[in-house]
Amino acid sequence: MALRPIDNALPTTTPERPKKQPKIAVATQKQQDRASVNGENVVPLPSSEDATVDYVSSDNLKPLADPEVKIQSLVEDLDSKNWIKVCESLNDVRRFSLLHSSLLFPILGKIVLVVAKTMRNPRSALCKTAIMAAADIFSAFGDKLLEPETSDAFDGLLLQLLLKASQDKRFVCEEADRALGIMVGSMTPLPLLKKLRVYVSHKNLRVRAKAAVSLSNCVSKMGLEEMEQFGLAELIEVAADLLNDRLPEARDAARSIATSMYEALTKDSEEMMELWQSFCQSKLPPIHALSILKIVKP
Repeated sequence: MALRPIDNALPTTTPERPKKQPKIAVATQKQQDRASVNGENVVPLPSSEDATVDYVSSDNLKPLADPEVKIQSLVEDLDSKNWIKVCESLNDVRRFSLLHSSLLFPILGKIVLVVAKTMRNPRSALCKTAIMAAADIFSAFGDKLLEPETSDAFDGLLLQLLLKASQDKRFVCEEADRALGIMVGSMTPLPLLKKLRVYVSHKNLRVRAKAAVSLSNCVSKMGLEEMEQFGLAELIEVAADLLNDRLPEARDAARSIATSMYEALTKDSEEMMELWQSFCQSKLPPIHALSILKIVKP
């Protein structure tokens, strides 16, 4: 049988498949969409303006030329849309705190609320300047922040500091740690301890650890009478719980709390270890008591 001509046969070559578009552009668009929905949680791109922020140490702050006039617009200036102006206003808060505190005190609650709000800003320069302002507020006003008029505002500020101290940005974290240290050094231990007690049970393990460090620093400043006012049983239970925490920072804080309690309880006793052992065993389950007793050895 004769073969058919193949002049009209389909070509054997496979047509070239269209190239896929890179997914980077799609991802970038999705990021932009998310940014437009919730700008507060978006990390801003590096800006040359960041270099214009000058982090002035507390010792180098100068008095304001016209503090009576400046105080009138301070809260409004802190709420500006211009972040550079907000940074300048935060430095004014620092000047008022350290050099014109009597003018700032009547609006201290409002100022603390705004400073805590500014700490939530994703721009690192703003966040750090707000933390520095918080530190100077602690230095200037101390226990006045725990009074009823400012107590709620202080609660919000404390939480933001613990969150910022738990961040991965090192220079923000270090500044927040420094502010927490100034806070503990500027306030009476017992009322501050009651504030911090809430956060050593926080679901965020890093916040829990930072709160534990500040709490242990408070306890180290307390005598036996103050510890008794807080509650010896509750305090040793806090130490026992933190001793099983996942983070070494929290466990170290637990050891510090237990050591401070041991020194306060046995200060005037000749049978130091017997008293300490009896106390731990009466306040804690056996397994927890054993863990605490291992911390202090004769």
